[in-house]
Amino acid sequence: MDIQSASSVVLQALTQATSQDTAVLKPAEDQLRQWETQPGFYSVLLSIFNNHLLDVNVRWLAVLYFKNGIDRYWRRVAPHALSEEEKSSLRAGLITNFNEPVNQIATQIAVLIAKVARLDCPRQWPELIPILLESVKVQDSLQQHRALLTFYHVTKTLASKRLATDRRLFQDLASSIYSFACSLWNHHTDSFLQQIYTGDQQTALSSLERTLLSLKVLRKLTVHGFIDPQNNMEVMGFLNAVFERLKQFLECCPSNVEDPVQMLMKDAVYNAVGLAAYELFDNVDFDQWFKNQLLGELQVSHNRYKLIRRRVIWLIGQWISVKFKPELRPLLYEVILSLMQDPDLVVRIETATTLKLAVDDFEFRTEQFLPYLESIFSLLFQLLQQVNECDTKMQVLHVISCVIERVSVQIRPYVGCLVQYLPLLWKQSEEHNMLRCAILTTLIHLVQVWHTHGAKNETDNEPLKCSSRVFSILSVFWSAHLNVMCCTVSNRGLIFTIVIHGYEQMPSSPAEHISASLILAQDLYFSMIHFILFLLLVTLENSPAITPELLRIFQNMSPLLELSSENVRTCFQIINAYIYLSATDFLQNYAEALCRSFCELLSDITNEGQVQVLKVVEIAIKVSPILGSHMFQPLLPSVLRGIVEGERYPVVMSTYLGVTGRILLQNSGFFTSLLTQMAVEFNQEADQLLGSMIEMWVDRMDNITQPERRKLSALALLSLLPSDNSVIQDKFCGIINISVEALHDVMTEDPETATFKDCMLMSHFEEPKLTDDEEPPTEQDKRRKLLALEDPVHSVSLQQFVYEKLKAQQMLMGDQGFQALMETVDTEIVRQLQEFIQGM
Repeated sequence: MDIQSASSVVLQALTQATSQDTAVLKPAEDQLRQWETQPGFYSVLLSIFNNHLLDVNVRWLAVLYFKNGIDRYWRRVAPHALSEEEKSSLRAGLITNFNEPVNQIATQIAVLIAKVARLDCPRQWPELIPILLESVKVQDSLQQHRALLTFYHVTKTLASKRLATDRRLFQDLASSIYSFACSLWNHHTDSFLQQIYTGDQQTALSSLERTLLSLKVLRKLTVHGFIDPQNNMEVMGFLNAVFERLKQFLECCPSNVEDPVQMLMKDAVYNAVGLAAYELFDNVDFDQWFKNQLLGELQVSHNRYKLIRRRVIWLIGQWISVKFKPELRPLLYEVILSLMQDPDLVVRIETATTLKLAVDDFEFRTEQFLPYLESIFSLLFQLLQQVNECDTKMQVLHVISCVIERVSVQIRPYVGCLVQYLPLLWKQSEEHNMLRCAILTTLIHLVQVWHTHGAKNETDNEPLKCSSRVFSILSVFWSAHLNVMCCTVSNRGLIFTIVIHGYEQMPSSPAEHISASLILAQDLYFSMIHFILFLLLVTLENSPAITPELLRIFQNMSPLLELSSENVRTCFQIINAYIYLSATDFLQNYAEALCRSFCELLSDITNEGQVQVLKVVEIAIKVSPILGSHMFQPLLPSVLRGIVEGERYPVVMSTYLGVTGRILLQNSGFFTSLLTQMAVEFNQEADQLLGSMIEMWVDRMDNITQPERRKLSALALLSLLPSDNSVIQDKFCGIINISVEALHDVMTEDPETATFKDCMLMSHFEEPKLTDDEEPPTEQDKRRKLLALEDPVHSVSLQQFVYEKLKAQQMLMGDQGFQALMETVDTEIVRQLQEFIQGM
């Protein structure tokens, strides 16, 4: 194709190809497609898009056809490949001058040059890089920019090649031009900073573009041009210079509120410093910057400056955990207090987020924050009421929860309004489960801190007042959701039927409507029930006394135990908490229903589940031996049966022995009647069954790992003495063996007096002395400590108990008979026993 003669017809075809009329457009496209493989076609395209007098759309189309042709016909092995002579001419023409006036076309030309460079540079096009390096030095700003733009795209393309040979070539290139690229970046950065300082905005933007392009080139050279960039002095010098330049941007930053470009530029710089906080740690003196400049930025009240106020408070939040002196925190709290009253709602929201970061930081000191607590908390509460979006309310609630958690009991005087507002917010958030979870989390923190021990300046009944408020809120939550959940569980067969049939639309019959509602309720269960249960648990653990409202909440709890989920463990913790709080009230109201649920569960749950059930029974008997034994009587035959038959799972067996030990030690009359009942079932004499049980107890003592339970076993079996029962005397050796084992577990020797003492004895309750990092005990912790004072495991000396029981057996049998009984025990065991009880 002769260029001179072809230029006019190609130009005409390109012009027609830009038409909106398909009748004109289609034939032109077909003609251009035919010319793609003609020699000289791309030379014509080059001459057309280099002609700045032609229509922009025509030139743009010429560039695109040229760029597409590179992918199809530039490689030597491609069908209809361009000749080497034409390619050489095209390469020369592409870099003749860099003066394209249209940005979009200039970018496309830079990209197509880079495509050619990927295939031909450096072997077939060795002059490309030197020409680009010379072109970026020219004084003409347009040519300089276009050359730099091309330099960037060429560098980016060459860096993307992954063959080993290509990577070595790029590394050689990087080594040879890195110094020049650094000097180029430094030059344009200096120009930009100077122009910013003098207020030459238009020129500064042009310099900033060149700075950015230079920086992008350096990024590619740094990342892909060196095997170990961290060991290269030039690379590390550049990286250090980046941080220094960033500091100069913080400092040369302008604040003309009437100039939106300046505001956006400052916002961008602050954003960069915030995002790079960890990287800039050693290069920015943030404390000085905060005091000398950022505080002033926050005090500018001009309406157009709110963008910067938002960005600055966000920036401070990013640096709080990175580099911020503790002594500056009161100043920060004053700023937060001021900004929480800012007319701009977004500023207040951003300030709340920064407050959370400050409060949640390990450098947080409660005493520094307390002078601002009342005002800031009040403003947070106002913000919570003012914002409308669900996500924003949740965000503010998280801040409130964090503050409550960190200041603990100090929050008590200021949370009354919040407690009253939460039920209303709960009602408003009916369709937003995540917000409801945030509400529950906040309430959990409130309950925990309200009952924390050690509050100052409050009456003794103040926790009860808070409890009544919490109970009323909890009742609302519980009634609204847990009852529905229980209904869901009870009808889960119907739900699964609906799901299996796969209704795509709402069912039409009333029964199906109900089932569809239950499906939705089940979804709600999985997202909500965990928080509701945990709130109830925390409330119980921190309540000083039972109330009718709190007791009533449990009435629909039992069905939840049917679900095999992670929440079952929390359900058992709740049951235990009720027992510790008021065993009599709870067991009288709910033990019968619980016992039915437990009987069903024990036949269909894992070993761990069985242990959880039996622990509840054990705690009930421990707290209230008579009532607990009576209320859970239907479960106990399976416990004794498990012992006699030799339950093979150690943890389950240990729990069986713990339950039986409690009954035997603390309710012996009930144990006798239970044994008689079981003897009928086994068709044995009661004494024979007792002997089998003791024999298995002795054999499986090693299943019990907890020292408390091992001592309990010893006390329980020793409680059978004194006895003239031949079966018990026959098992005397085993009882003594268990007792000596337990003595080894619990007895400690006083080195000064060479006497032994039971280390599990507790004589009185002491308030623990806590460090700042320790959590204070809950009300339940105190209840358990007080209960331990009455527990035989902690109130009866095993050493003394063994001695008294042996003495009583000796008195019953006489010296000769007792001596014969003792001879059934191993002599080494007798020796150890005598060491423990000598001197008594």
